[in-house]
Amino acid sequence: MIRDEADVTTAVAPSSPLTAVDRCDRCGAQAYLRVELQSGGELLFCAHHAREHGDKLKEIAANVVDETHKLGTSPVIATDGDH
Repeated sequence: MIRDEADVTTAVAPSSPLTAVDRCDRCGAQAYLRVELQSGGELLFCAHHAREHGDKLKEIAANVVDETHKLGTSPVIATDGDH
């Protein structure tokens, strides 16, 4: 028996890490939380707005990328000898 149908998988590609270019949809601050919606699309939030809207976001999220742990790290500062 020959099948004319293609095998299709619905695997979701992993989300890329958030960068300094990603901005909160509420206030424009750097985003540390990406919420991929069950209905499609995504929302980006700073840590403040992620906490403020956390309960509602859990209800509508298909996937959440939480990088708020980055807020606890110190930035790397270049010295004169590093260029």
